[in-house]
Amino acid sequence: MKALVYNDIKKLGYCDVQKAKPRKGEHLIRVIASGICGSDMHAYLGHDTRRPAPLILGHEAAGIIEGGLDDGRRVTINPLVNCRTCAACTTGRENLCQSRQIISMPPREGAFAQYVAMPNNNLVTVPNDVPLSKAALVEPLAVSWHASRLALEAIHLKMEHTALIIGGGAIGLAAALALRTMGIEAITIVEPNDARRAFLSEICNQTVTKNASKPVSIVIDAVGYAATRALASELAAPGGVIAHVGLGEDTDGLNIRRMTLQEITFIGTYTYTSQDFRDTAKALFDGRLGPLDWIEERALSDGSQAFHDLHTGKVAAPKIILDPWS
Repeated sequence: MKALVYNDIKKLGYCDVQKAKPRKGEHLIRVIASGICGSDMHAYLGHDTRRPAPLILGHEAAGIIEGGLDDGRRVTINPLVNCRTCAACTTGRENLCQSRQIISMPPREGAFAQYVAMPNNNLVTVPNDVPLSKAALVEPLAVSWHASRLALEAIHLKMEHTALIIGGGAIGLAAALALRTMGIEAITIVEPNDARRAFLSEICNQTVTKNASKPVSIVIDAVGYAATRALASELAAPGGVIAHVGLGEDTDGLNIRRMTLQEITFIGTYTYTSQDFRDTAKALFDGRLGPLDWIEERALSDGSQAFHDLHTGKVAAPKIILDPWS
């Protein structure tokens, strides 16, 4: 099968590799659409030791089961494989399973390939009227759905619900969509890239700014750099909540003194629970997350150029979806 392989820092190769082989209890899935995530970019830049080269990246995917009793079933993929028996798994917090695996990290190859193998429990059926290119968005949307849910659960009920999202990529935009679905109306996205800011405003109908100065009750940091953490801890209102999703870098930024004196809650949030993934999928299928017309589709064979364009800020769309068959 064809795959896009991460070989070294800023080096991706489109080549033939051994076809994915399902393990016991797994399905072989013909990948139709696979999105480029920020974590894929971290690996591409050599910033993620969890993803050593050579490796097939990609974990935001949808496709069609090939073979077996479910042959032809259209599915979106929850890439988190967990043990299902530990305390985290049995209490509905599967994302905290200490034995968890995710495709695009050893020992599981990712979905920038024509085929991937996944357990049945990780698959959600996609209705026939939903394009698989949009179904591939369930994974990044679920990340933000989970973060938004945690933030809302932590905020005081009588506090004015306003939100600031730092970063206008797919996770930031998805957070805005999730929060609006959950009843928050006053949402602003901070995005420094001029082209992306215009795209978010004109195509996605979002309130976007280059700079922000007004305190809000909920801040979602979808970037995760020292500078964005500093902005988050500055603009979280007294008694507010910071939900930290981004993994850009892991040091500095937080104003711990202010957060302590103003009782600002900090939540580190990683991926999503299985229920969050299913809830996000249903919201997407029902149309509650909007038209989702903010993707750019490219061929998997063009994947190396897509990564380069994302890294150099040449892509206005929040998400690039790769097609392994074009």
